[in-house]
Amino acid sequence: MKRIIGCIFCLIICGYSSPLMAGEVVSRSTTLDQAGVEVTVYNSNLGLIKDTRAIRIPSGVGELRFMDVASHIMPVTVHVKSLDSPEKFHILEQNYEYDLMDGKKLLDKYVGKTIKIIDWNKFQDRTETVEAVLLSNNRDQIFKINNEIYIGHPGIKVLPEIPENLIAKPTLTWLYENESEEMHNLEVSYLTGNINWKADYVVVLNADDTSSDISGWVTVDNKSGATYRDATLKLIAGEIHRAEEKDRTVRYAMEEMAKAGAPQFGEKEFFEYHIYDLTRKTTIKDNQTKQIRLFEAAGVGIEKEFLLYGVTSYFTGRYRESNPKQPVDVYIKFKNSKQNNLGMPLPEGTMRLYKMDEKGSQQFVGEDGIEHTPKDEEVTLKIGEAFDLVAEKVQTDFGQISTRRYETEWEVTLRNHKGSDVTVGLIEPLFGSWKVLKSSHAYRKVDAFTLRFDVKVPRDGEVKVTYRIQVGL
Repeated sequence: MKRIIGCIFCLIICGYSSPLMAGEVVSRSTTLDQAGVEVTVYNSNLGLIKDTRAIRIPSGVGELRFMDVASHIMPVTVHVKSLDSPEKFHILEQNYEYDLMDGKKLLDKYVGKTIKIIDWNKFQDRTETVEAVLLSNNRDQIFKINNEIYIGHPGIKVLPEIPENLIAKPTLTWLYENESEEMHNLEVSYLTGNINWKADYVVVLNADDTSSDISGWVTVDNKSGATYRDATLKLIAGEIHRAEEKDRTVRYAMEEMAKAGAPQFGEKEFFEYHIYDLTRKTTIKDNQTKQIRLFEAAGVGIEKEFLLYGVTSYFTGRYRESNPKQPVDVYIKFKNSKQNNLGMPLPEGTMRLYKMDEKGSQQFVGEDGIEHTPKDEEVTLKIGEAFDLVAEKVQTDFGQISTRRYETEWEVTLRNHKGSDVTVGLIEPLFGSWKVLKSSHAYRKVDAFTLRFDVKVPRDGEVKVTYRIQVGL
């Protein structure tokens, strides 16, 4: 019986519509009228929606309620045009209705008014209906019934109608002027927030870390408040500039991963960015995270490096550490070129690296982020710290020659506990005018303020590197 009463209540509420002014022409459009939708997603939590609907609109001046738009729409970005008769259809006013109905808002609109309350009398096995004036709908619902005040009352509250200024879905309401009797294909475009995309990459290393297989995936996260069915999907990679919003108040009246095969995205330059077009249509549901394969590349040549980085401040003061050991970082780098089985501009994202162990089980070995990377540029990934390489750095001498000139001498001990010989890159960032006074190993000048030693360390062996450097302004 309670279920029956609940159904009756829903019918009573949903069956009413807002009253119309005499002679007022009101048209409505939902996604049932949709002829096509295009979604362009930027990697800055922004989306451009282009919604085309076939709508028959009465001629003259009237109101059109364009429903099922994103709840995070930016109303000031809305653009409307008729694809059939652009010179005969004009928007005179636009309102964005976002005061969406819920139980509390409905009751708030009826404070001071009479409503009905239906309750089930379990002792008499029947329903009872009373009329009540809703006095308050704040922390407690307060009613006046038969000249008595009730703080709370059981039962279902029944309202005579839905208030005119409450709607069920986000809606664009237009006052239009139409001079055509024919059906219009209206193209409505707008920007919305809370829709984003990012790139994720899976990199599988071969046994000797000289080659890899790379697959790229696009992850689209839609929390814009709308579902886009059978949409044409475009992704924009690049950093777009957006004007800062002033502090003001404006008022208005995961899809299953595809199997390997042909590339699903076509890529091309667009303005100063890159655009990726999905070659098929897809549905992007509200509150859905969808993954789509971007590309696959096999046999990508890579290079592994072991690097030990210094710190600029070490050269202007006394360096005392209770533990002189420093981490040796592991890097993977490769060229994003056609000759290296790649060559597509790589969107900003995260690359995760895996490798098979001796039993053939794939294990995660590290990850790093990449920036937007054009073709023919190098990608460098920091993967972690080498377990079997030990570095100890000791300052053996320090002297201040003048107010802003210093000399320091260093001894770096490198120990290799791996099963093979390795080369460790020892990199020192410097400043001002500098020179190497003496060194035990050859070095090269990487740039104006960086020098690098490439030190070969035999398996189960130890190498000491010493050097004296003068820096200053």
